[in-house]
Amino acid sequence: MYIFGIGLHVLVAIFFAVHAIRTGQQMYWVVILFLFPGLASIVYFLAVYLPNSRLQHGARKAVSAAAKSLDPGRELREAREAYDFTPTAQNQMRLAAALMAAGNAEEAAATYEACLHGPFAGDLEIRYGAARATLACGRAAAAIAHLQTIRASDAHFRPEQVSLLLAQALAAANRHDEARAEFDHALSRHNSFTVQAEYAIWAANVGDAAKARQLHEELKRTMDRWARHTRDLNQPLVRRLNTAMANVKA
Repeated sequence: MYIFGIGLHVLVAIFFAVHAIRTGQQMYWVVILFLFPGLASIVYFLAVYLPNSRLQHGARKAVSAAAKSLDPGRELREAREAYDFTPTAQNQMRLAAALMAAGNAEEAAATYEACLHGPFAGDLEIRYGAARATLACGRAAAAIAHLQTIRASDAHFRPEQVSLLLAQALAAANRHDEARAEFDHALSRHNSFTVQAEYAIWAANVGDAAKARQLHEELKRTMDRWARHTRDLNQPLVRRLNTAMANVKA
């Protein structure tokens, strides 16, 4: 097939040559593409273009999601087996993360706490995991202590996540004035959709209808511009937001 007198295989080769230049590939690709446009285009597509494309990333996510749906306990099972066979600190951390992902917050918290008594006691990622797990199993005070330790050690470590989790932990401890201050801090520093939504959910749950509605209006304007992928990604949070807002008195 010819377009404007140029073979389609040549046009495809030109497209991949431009891609190679723009993405900083080795220049020999450009030479090969023009010397052997048909075969080289196929090789370039399989070796370079596809692995870095959204299609490939989407396929990986789809395969991962399918694997989880077919065998949801696989990661936890493998993590537990790895730790039982080789009880290293790394395998212990993997087990803690798998327990948390599986919804076993109590065992996850205990496992993270055990990690903090070993050679990785100063690891902030482990302490953050411990904070998430202890809050999930209802021990807000312990979560607050972990998060304050993280902030004192490194104020630049996961600043948005730490601030948001601290606000939620303070709320769970019924320290609502401090929780509001922390939500305001997170909002002023980060102002992400997640922060806005979690703040709106908290405001709705404590009866601050005005704040909840204000944030909800901003969130709706953001959601109106979302692509389908973004909407699907945020569906659990949006569902919680809608439930909270349904309880706000008109």
